[in-house]
Amino acid sequence: MKLVDSTAALAEACALLKSCEFVTVDTEFHRETTFWPKLCLIQIAGGPEAFAIDALAPRLDLEPFLALMRDPGIIKVFHAARQDLEILWKLSGFIPAPLFDTQIAAMVCGYGDQVSYGELVRQCCGLTIDKSSRFTDWAQRPLSAAQLDYAIADVTHLQKVYRNLRDQLQREKRLGWLDEDLALLKDPETYKQSPERAWERFRSRARKPRDIAVLMELAQWREREAQERDIPRGRVLKDDLLIEIALAAPKDAAALAQLRSVPRGMERAKAGMDILAAVAAALQRDPKTLPVPERHQRNGASGATVELLKVLLRQVSEAEGVAPRVIATTDDLEDIAASDHADCLALHGWRREIFGSKALELKHGRLALTLEEGRVITLEWQDAGTR
Repeated sequence: MKLVDSTAALAEACALLKSCEFVTVDTEFHRETTFWPKLCLIQIAGGPEAFAIDALAPRLDLEPFLALMRDPGIIKVFHAARQDLEILWKLSGFIPAPLFDTQIAAMVCGYGDQVSYGELVRQCCGLTIDKSSRFTDWAQRPLSAAQLDYAIADVTHLQKVYRNLRDQLQREKRLGWLDEDLALLKDPETYKQSPERAWERFRSRARKPRDIAVLMELAQWREREAQERDIPRGRVLKDDLLIEIALAAPKDAAALAQLRSVPRGMERAKAGMDILAAVAAALQRDPKTLPVPERHQRNGASGATVELLKVLLRQVSEAEGVAPRVIATTDDLEDIAASDHADCLALHGWRREIFGSKALELKHGRLALTLEEGRVITLEWQDAGTR
């Protein structure tokens, strides 16, 4: 392992990695006091080479590393890539490609839902990773030897993990099953923190049009404040307080001050005036322009149907050796129960082939679930009628 803290050393390291078929990549960052993640360290390995890049080093230009990430001839391997890719997209405006995410691959290979890197290394490499440096301050300098050893282990062992998962996917002819999930990771829209969509994190908490309108305006205001000031959302307005204000919709300072969770004096501060302005704007919105409440979108979903679909999902998951979550989410099941033409991943591609089509058959009574020697099995309706 080599610590890279100058542009010249980085260029030399990337030249050594340029001939690799794939490189494994990880990042360490600090986000506790900011909205945007602060990149502190980049780890990268390829073949026998492994480097830790000090992203906070004075006058370090990351362009040699970014050029490597843009190289279409090198596969970039991450584990649970979303946060790493968000950082790189915010830093450079592009997403590394071609791309491989070992957490997604592990779910398709039957290692369970959102399997951790440490568990994957244990199962694929027979090694236990020392996690004592996991929650250290990566922005502090100098970095200790223990921190660097921990950080570099994240990419050195990942090489063997990648080979094992790739080989298994190729043997089982499932490499293409990753395409839809990787396409989502490669889509810049995945990482755009749009203030207009900030309310969607709480959409299940609002039912009435007025509540939805106020929630949308408040969440948008909070998101803009947090981004512009580069502070965590909770420093602007905590989630519980945002919901309380949205449901109460106070029209003046006195009404805002009466809410139980509002800090004393907030109604007279700039934040209080901004909140009241957001509420006022929300109350002026035409209800016809608001999103349909989630419960109305799914009002055709039968609870019994969803429960049966959950049983089917478990049966398919066990039979195919694929984690349930990567096949379908609870939202997918509710959408399928409500509509045969739901726009969800479970009704597209390989997911439809192994689960979605069966889900529709079950929903319409053309597929039955039964027990055989303690295991759930499926029966076509003709078979079910003869048992």
